[in-house]
Amino acid sequence: MTKVILKKKISRRIESGHPWIFANEVHAVEGDVAGGETVDVYTHDKKFMGRGYINPQSQILVRLLTRDKSETIDDAFFFNKLKEAWEYRQRLGYTENCRLVFGEADYLPALIIDKFSDYFVLQTLALGMDKWKPAIVQALEKLFSPKGIYERNDVPVRELEGMPQQKGFLSAPFDTQIIINENGLRMHVDLESGQKTGYFLDQHDNRRAIQHIVKGADVLGAFCYTGSFETHAGWYGAKSVLGLDISENAVAQARRNAALNGLENICTYQAVNAFDVLKQWSKDGRQYDVVMLDPPAFTKSRETIQKAITGYKEINLRGMKLVKKGGFLVTSSCTNLVQPELFLETIQMAAKDARRKLRQVTFQAQASDHPIIEGWENTNYLKFLIVQVL
Repeated sequence: MTKVILKKKISRRIESGHPWIFANEVHAVEGDVAGGETVDVYTHDKKFMGRGYINPQSQILVRLLTRDKSETIDDAFFFNKLKEAWEYRQRLGYTENCRLVFGEADYLPALIIDKFSDYFVLQTLALGMDKWKPAIVQALEKLFSPKGIYERNDVPVRELEGMPQQKGFLSAPFDTQIIINENGLRMHVDLESGQKTGYFLDQHDNRRAIQHIVKGADVLGAFCYTGSFETHAGWYGAKSVLGLDISENAVAQARRNAALNGLENICTYQAVNAFDVLKQWSKDGRQYDVVMLDPPAFTKSRETIQKAITGYKEINLRGMKLVKKGGFLVTSSCTNLVQPELFLETIQMAAKDARRKLRQVTFQAQASDHPIIEGWENTNYLKFLIVQVL
């Protein structure tokens, strides 16, 4: 087997078990190098560090799959890993809808699998994982006998690995417009064309956290996408809910979700630029009992973190100004480069500029089926905050 020899001084990240090994951390490669093939990784003094897949085209040269020298990477390996991941979710109570595999946090780097009832959506975001796609599909079929499996590899990161963007069926074709049950509601999910894998499962626990503060409230939701938070607000007894999103398609689906749950008279939506509307309505003096902000990621690059922080500060400042005294702001960030402490600092800066005081109600991460490993910042990406605005 090809051997990858690390430089004498290795990073704490590798020592602490993180599976990524960058090209500039490697001293030498002994043997033939074929993209996607399995290699063994050793320290400079030939101590075994792990076994994983290599891609010379990627900045992340090797992604480790195991630290156990006796463990073989084969079809059985992936079956066992998926079985372990499923058993973990079941123990936490996630049985109907869940992120079955969360990449590095499940020790399967660059693999994402979302379970929507009896349907599965799969992403293989690195060449080495993509080569094992048939084994992964076979494992899913054996473990679940699913009604359908769909591939959502229409993501630019694959091009960094020398792979094309693509999507399509990995099982017999099926209707990709499905309905799932979440927290007592029914929600449309577009597996083929919805964002990411079709639905944001990472917020499904957080959506329950609004149930008491929205009761009898006038609620504004910005960046509402298909209205998951807004539909929950209506379901939990809000007096009125207005959702804003720039996408006409998202707003159309949000309206369908409201109607699916008999909430079309409570939950209304507008296809507008939420940034502009928040700014104008705060100037106009509009007021709501609850304002919810769930924007897309503002940056994927360390070079533009400051720009992202400025964006988060701006929308939260506007959001706070729209909250009645004693009302609540519900705000999120899915930008993993903006770590939790920095996000909280940004919210406090916004409060200072808005001349409002905040009282924290809850501060949470993504749902527990997206596990976090301490020190691996890419596993700790979602920040969800509820504050009372005084």
